[in-house]
Amino acid sequence: MAIVSYLEAGRDALAEEMRRDPLVWAVGEDLGRGGVFGQYKGLVEEFGPERISDAPISEAAILGAAVGAAMMGTRPVVEMRFSDFALCAMDELVNQAAKARFMFGGQTRVPLVVREPIGMWRSSAAQHSQSLEAWYAHVPGLVVVCPSTPADTKGLLKTAIRSDDPVVFMEHKNLWGLAGDVPDGDHLVPFGEARIVRPGRDLTIVSWSAQVHVAAEAAGALAAQGIEVELIDLRTLWPWDKTRVLASVAKTGRLLVTHEAVAVAGFGAEVAATVAEQLGPRLKAPVRRLGAPRTLIAYAPPVENAVRVSASAIADAACAMMGRH
Repeated sequence: MAIVSYLEAGRDALAEEMRRDPLVWAVGEDLGRGGVFGQYKGLVEEFGPERISDAPISEAAILGAAVGAAMMGTRPVVEMRFSDFALCAMDELVNQAAKARFMFGGQTRVPLVVREPIGMWRSSAAQHSQSLEAWYAHVPGLVVVCPSTPADTKGLLKTAIRSDDPVVFMEHKNLWGLAGDVPDGDHLVPFGEARIVRPGRDLTIVSWSAQVHVAAEAAGALAAQGIEVELIDLRTLWPWDKTRVLASVAKTGRLLVTHEAVAVAGFGAEVAATVAEQLGPRLKAPVRRLGAPRTLIAYAPPVENAVRVSASAIADAACAMMGRH
């Protein structure tokens, strides 16, 4: 076990997989100088420019070339810099990568990882701060990953690189410096297996990515009031761990879903609807979900903070569900 940052965990995962498999390579803008955030620092010195490949500023060209390379048998890891920028390559991902295996009758696969940093970070404003994970969860053929810890970043990225299907790997920019224990050795985390952050009996809170840490803060405050929260980190949104979530809500009788993304059509709605359909008559309170308002993210820190789902907002919603006002 070693203490590693969220950023370093991703870099270590890629380096280990490149050493293990010569067909793994990375492509994107600024990789030669270590990437925009330093996620690739030192890799070009070890693997050379043929495998840590700098690309022109054209997300469509980068992802389109990587899709073709994946179909020919290599395993590209594509850096999009910001999830917002990946929208320039939406056709290549949604209409090509996600559908190729189906349209060719399984004769080809697309073992591709698209790294898309998400979320609000240091006044990055409206075009650099979005959390768009629900878009990709809606698309058949894509795996969607949203890790919240260094250990999960490493374990899930290694699993993603070994996957034969295209994976959208969404790392939260505000977590780059987060340090935590990462297991030694060939650490892999399977898709579709949620993590119970803390057990509880009164209320289930489901979240993912950076919002897990906000929810954990709220859970700690609620424990001081005698409310025991079971906090679940989904880790992957597709596939998502319906079994673990339903088992938890069957025990607690209450569900609160919270995420940083806009609440309207957010993935929290999918979780909420599934639980309501499966467990409706057994619930002790209506399902609640918290997300950002349907508004643009501002540059000014006070306005940016106004759209965040805070720990106090989560705690207030939980108290209301418990009948404490």
